[in-house]
Amino acid sequence: MSRLSNKKTSLCTAEPLSDDKVCQKLAVFRQIFTSCFGPTGRLKQIHNNVGGHVQTTSTSAVLLKGVFTSHPVLKLLTASVLNHISCFSDCGLFAAILSCALIENAQRLNIETGITLKVYRHLLCLCKDYLNQEECGCRVRIDFGNSQSLLSLARSVIASKPACMLTYKEVQHVSSLVVQAFLQTVPCEAEGSVCLGKVVFVSVEGHRAMDSALFPGLLVEMPEMLSASDLKWLDHRAITLALFNTSLSGDLSETGDGTLEVSCGLSPEAAVLELLLRMGKQIISDGVALLACQKVVHPVLKQYLKEHHVIVIERLGISLMEPLSQMTEIGALPIASFQSPVPSKCYGQLSNILVKSFGSRQMLNLIPAGDSTVCSLGLCNRNETTLNELKLTCQNAEHVLRLSLKSPFALFGGGCTETHLAAYIRNKCSSGVDGTLLGPGCSPTQFQMAADSFCRALESVGRSLEHDGGESLVDLRCGHRWSGPGGAAPDVPWKDVVSLCGCGRLDRHEGLQWVILGGKGPSFSPTLPAESCAQHLVLDSFPAKLNALQVAVETANLILDLKYVIQDVN
Repeated sequence: MSRLSNKKTSLCTAEPLSDDKVCQKLAVFRQIFTSCFGPTGRLKQIHNNVGGHVQTTSTSAVLLKGVFTSHPVLKLLTASVLNHISCFSDCGLFAAILSCALIENAQRLNIETGITLKVYRHLLCLCKDYLNQEECGCRVRIDFGNSQSLLSLARSVIASKPACMLTYKEVQHVSSLVVQAFLQTVPCEAEGSVCLGKVVFVSVEGHRAMDSALFPGLLVEMPEMLSASDLKWLDHRAITLALFNTSLSGDLSETGDGTLEVSCGLSPEAAVLELLLRMGKQIISDGVALLACQKVVHPVLKQYLKEHHVIVIERLGISLMEPLSQMTEIGALPIASFQSPVPSKCYGQLSNILVKSFGSRQMLNLIPAGDSTVCSLGLCNRNETTLNELKLTCQNAEHVLRLSLKSPFALFGGGCTETHLAAYIRNKCSSGVDGTLLGPGCSPTQFQMAADSFCRALESVGRSLEHDGGESLVDLRCGHRWSGPGGAAPDVPWKDVVSLCGCGRLDRHEGLQWVILGGKGPSFSPTLPAESCAQHLVLDSFPAKLNALQVAVETANLILDLKYVIQDVN
């Protein structure tokens, strides 16, 4: 007991944002996120100081999970963005950049923090109300009768990740596959609540992204003991499946907790193997042609079943159990025990089992019976780094498409929504402020200063898309962001050096005027662009961006409102 040290008192830090080191860390955090933003963003390599796996990415989820943060302020920002990503899969960098910009801009204001927080909250409500209005100038409805808007959504997610190293043609191909896979998971006919299917992602390294393909049903690893000739015994009219979610390895450790009493001269292993073989005899007599197990199958049982022309697939993993059950005609029920007879109602039906060569891998393709909402998306890329990034990006894109079913809208991408919102807020605030909003201690001048801070933060997100020394512009009619060359001669009109706005909805031939984004320009009410035939729009997920906006403002307000940080140093 004499060697035990006394417990140290907790460390209490007042006004954490008054510490220059904390502000410097926030600034570095913002620079990391800003430099990764958009399709021309710079890649980051993450590795620890003792070697190990190196990750190359520009994805916010990978960055935030891979970078260690020690200060509570940075941990709070990281946790907020990661929580948003876990629910919406997109707009993580947008939330992080905007939150950091709001904090930095608020610290430069010479007004009380409480006033800034109140104005930020009011402007957040103003943005949300506007984005949910039918006459919103930066929102479009997704037409499910036409695949173009779905393709634009998927393409915008995939093209924004340069670590995938895809060409324009490859982006188009993969985006089309993701949309097809998503549509496959939507039931053709459904009443009441709809249960969506599942896309299973399978990756193969060392091949072109153009070799990626979509397969009906489920792709699983080819069992070692199986050959193509073993499939000739199958009855292709109906293949009965038994699905086990318990181990069939015969290990005593799988019997659960408690004391095991063994009679003298009795072998527990032999007794368990006898139960396994008894179960094997039953499923053979029941006409089962495929046994699929989440865990391991005893080699003696595998050999016994093979001799009776039953295919065995083991080590499926928990992630494939639900889609495999979902794609069977009757709906195979996972069997949790081999010690009692298997009820016939637990079996499911497949229509076929094929051997597929995908890239360099031989795989079994389990074909569902009838219309199924389960499919497998096989992804290829040139190396492990680009393949991992592509798989994560496609999973995010498919999730974004699922979100569109609940909220069938999208926002203009390419920085156009941010600049449009900033123009809308400036115009609203310039027309006067409700006196009841100001409250005691808040003058109209202070409100305008805080509102300008909010707008400049939004505009800074749009400017973050420019990484090659170009100039970001905003047109004075629709409030969209445009990209112009840096260092252009002052006597050259902007219309001669720009082509399309960031989202692709507007072109330079529409009689527009431009000013530099973030500079001094006239206040104007942004309008909805006229209908356009543009095929390749850049669109952002409406629910993801709306939530990211709320997360960014609320996280910034929470950090700005911190008075004390109490840390346990034991």
